[in-house]
Amino acid sequence: SRALVSLLIHQSIKIMDSSASVGTLELCSQSLDPDLSDAERQNEIIRCIAGSLDSTKMGVDTFYLIYAASLVFFMQSGFAMLCAGSVRMKNLQNTMLKNLLDACGASLGFYTVGYAFAWGGNGNHVDGKATFIGSQNFFLMDVDQKAFWLFQFAFAATSATIVAGTLAERCQMLAYLLYSTALTAFVYPVIVHAVWNEHGFLSPYGAEPVLGTGVVDFAGCLVVHTTGGLTALIAAYVLGPRKGRFYKDEEGKRRSNNFPGHSVALKVLGVFILWFSWYGFNTGSVFYITSTSKASLAQNAAVNTTLAAASGTISALLAKAWIVERETGEAIFSLGDALMGCLSGLVSITGGCAYVESWAAIVIGLVSGLLYLAGSRAMVRAGVDDAVDAIPVHMLCGIWGCIAVGLFVVPSYLELSHPNASSAGLFYSGNGSLLACQVMGILFVTGWVAVLMFPFFCILHYVGWLRADSLEEIVGLDVSYHGGIQQADTETNSSSYQDEERQYFERREEQRLKQRNKLRRRILLMDLSLSGHAVSNSENNRSSRSHTLRRNSEMIANDENTPTVEEDAENPGGDASNQALVVSQEAGDVQERPR
Repeated sequence: SRALVSLLIHQSIKIMDSSASVGTLELCSQSLDPDLSDAERQNEIIRCIAGSLDSTKMGVDTFYLIYAASLVFFMQSGFAMLCAGSVRMKNLQNTMLKNLLDACGASLGFYTVGYAFAWGGNGNHVDGKATFIGSQNFFLMDVDQKAFWLFQFAFAATSATIVAGTLAERCQMLAYLLYSTALTAFVYPVIVHAVWNEHGFLSPYGAEPVLGTGVVDFAGCLVVHTTGGLTALIAAYVLGPRKGRFYKDEEGKRRSNNFPGHSVALKVLGVFILWFSWYGFNTGSVFYITSTSKASLAQNAAVNTTLAAASGTISALLAKAWIVERETGEAIFSLGDALMGCLSGLVSITGGCAYVESWAAIVIGLVSGLLYLAGSRAMVRAGVDDAVDAIPVHMLCGIWGCIAVGLFVVPSYLELSHPNASSAGLFYSGNGSLLACQVMGILFVTGWVAVLMFPFFCILHYVGWLRADSLEEIVGLDVSYHGGIQQADTETNSSSYQDEERQYFERREEQRLKQRNKLRRRILLMDLSLSGHAVSNSENNRSSRSHTLRRNSEMIANDENTPTVEEDAENPGGDASNQALVVSQEAGDVQERPR
């Protein structure tokens, strides 16, 4: 007892009260009743110091969670820089605004109903039975741990912004806001509830998890990245490729045109920002850091995150160089594939970063780099256009990371956060229960996302809210949505963008004049039919009609000289008769009007 008191007194000297510079021991001593005995005074001091340590523990854990949430939300800037470097200059502003709308739509959707569906109290939870969706805490009512909401919102926003890069350069603004809200308000929260909530039917935190283990996903390899990648695949399929991205050669085979981004430097910056933010993504998933077991998991997650990203980068870089060397005879080291390989390693290690050994993290990263290359080539062969290769990175590598959990999870690490789990990785326990649960989780997420998001994007496409106008896509969405392309510093790029902008407005004016002239021709024909004039096919009138037809064609081409209805009514036998011949091609005696 005396040794415990001495230890607590020694530790309390280091702890300062938040409202003053007086030590905790002195504050506790001042609050004691002077009539107490020595034994009673020691007991009261212990209680006082223990309460102070509890408050400090809560403050440290809250700060840790807010800091981790800030790092995860900082991933939005990484995705924005990656998208900015991957698109062409004529779509830069549009892409940046859509990344901003992703975060805005996610915050509103997750605040209103998303958090309640995912983590809210379960009023219908009876006798330990699993529930499908939460039913309380809408609009954050009766929520005390708001730092936890902030952390989970950052995860939801990450899942939504994965889709933004895939649909870049051809999607309407309204569609981005609608899908990000729908994804974070309902689709994503149901998956979170099923896997991470203790009342979810796939959760490993319940009293009786499925197959004795449940689906193990430490930081969102399945819940966040696979969900976002599958949504991106569905959206890209419904939306279609960018204009000119694919074509067919003389043999009828599909070929692809590369649309390189305007800035490799921005892509590199984006990947480094994402790598840095991933430490908050993975280590923050322990939720609090003052526990010894949680601290052990957090530091293991940080190390494995680093190793997986590095091995994924090397794997993709060397494998692509070997493939190019076999195809062309000369090895080329692709910076773009190395960057995507880095992200592939980060995605694949997310599910088991805290539960695997370091060597396993390297293996997972190496395989993820190869999967990215295979998935990227398969997407091109299938004709699916992904502007930033988000589908192979997040969907394929997310699925691989979920399967890797069922193979490489170490029992001693798993017990620290899943005491009810009865099976570990297949290579350690020889039991395939965990691997079977991981496959069940993949099938559930795939089915849930497909059933909801495919009709959602089809409806947007049907009503015309999904894809931008073809002409706007060709000249760039910055021109039509944001008043013009952001001018570059160099004179060459500036003149090029000005030419594209001028061509856009010239084509719009040409369409307007064409529609107006078409309407005028219809009015002239109607006036001709009402006046009772008929078209003569005699040989004598053929030369005069051809001459008048050429004159009318020149007038229509020049808007200022186009005759009015009144002028044609004054000459019904000449101009009006020949105007009728423009559309009456079955007579066969007048050639087609010049374009």
